Amino acid sequence: MRRPPRRLHFPRPLDAVASFKFKTAVVVGGALLTSSVSFWITAQLAFRYALLVALVVAFVVTWVLAHGMTSPLREMTGAVRRMSDGDYTTRVRATSKDEIGTLATAFNQMAEDLAHEDRYRREVVGNVAHELRTPVAALHAVLENLVDGVRTPDQDTLELALTQTDRLGRLITDLLDLSRVEGGAVRLDHDPIEVQRFAADAVAQCRLRLRQHSGRATDVGFSIDIPAALVVEADEDRLHQVLANLLDNAARHSPPGGVIHVLAHADGDSVVLEVADEGPGVEPAERQRIFERFTRGGSRDGGTGLGLAIAQWVVHLHRGEIAVVDDPRGCRIRIRLPANVTR
Repeated sequence: MRRPPRRLHFPRPLDAVASFKFKTAVVVGGALLTSSVSFWITAQLAFRYALLVALVVAFVVTWVLAHGMTSPLREMTGAVRRMSDGDYTTRVRATSKDEIGTLATAFNQMAEDLAHEDRYRREVVGNVAHELRTPVAALHAVLENLVDGVRTPDQDTLELALTQTDRLGRLITDLLDLSRVEGGAVRLDHDPIEVQRFAADAVAQCRLRLRQHSGRATDVGFSIDIPAALVVEADEDRLHQVLANLLDNAARHSPPGGVIHVLAHADGDSVVLEVADEGPGVEPAERQRIFERFTRGGSRDGGTGLGLAIAQWVVHLHRGEIAVVDDPRGCRIRIRLPANVTR
């Protein structure tokens, strides 16, 4: 995007004044003082021109002082016009200490936010188009081969078509969830949750998903180490969404015969929930980036790249924290939630 040409900045002698009303008084007083002095001096030399000179001096002084007072408003007007054309790079000079300077600072922050949202929108559109292209192309190829008679509708072909359809469904579901979470449309219903029972249910459902989609239920083991009395107040449906995503990720990255460990314990006023696998782990430089949208940490195993972004949003809605922590055996993701919610 082409940036506007660099503009010359005229001096603003009243920028240090913290009140616009006081600036106005300074402009009026300065104009009266300088015009009076010029009238008195000119009257000594040529009285017939004294009034004209006083008016000219008053105009010049008023213009110089008022120009610096109103220039942020003119800059903002020009910036708004450029924004309407899609250019969010323009910023206004915010050196004044008065109300106009405060407005200019707020305008620059708004322009920065709009630029960020515009970049995000473009990235999401591009990423969604890229993510949709792969399963749609694969599904189209399978159906085209069936129609042309290249392949017969046997079990393997139908399972391949079903796999691509499932991937499309997961992507659409994740996009809708992310849209609701980021739009603030998600309402949390906090209820006491027995963490051990909750984790066991999530593990059982993960086993079922593995058996249905990949036949790996017997290849991956699960270990649950959670005190029976541990309770946390949270939205069970949303927290299940987080744990299910972590378990699915761990299962995809675990080697055959690997064990996925689900652990939890109380830590002061918080409950710490961890999911650890025995896979390749996550490099320290990638540990924060994997929570960004459409980031898979180098994996190309069919995930949508949105699950961890949604998980982070849900944990933050619970006023908690989620992070990848050190584990020599593989990847360990730790969730810290407040044990009780102040109603």
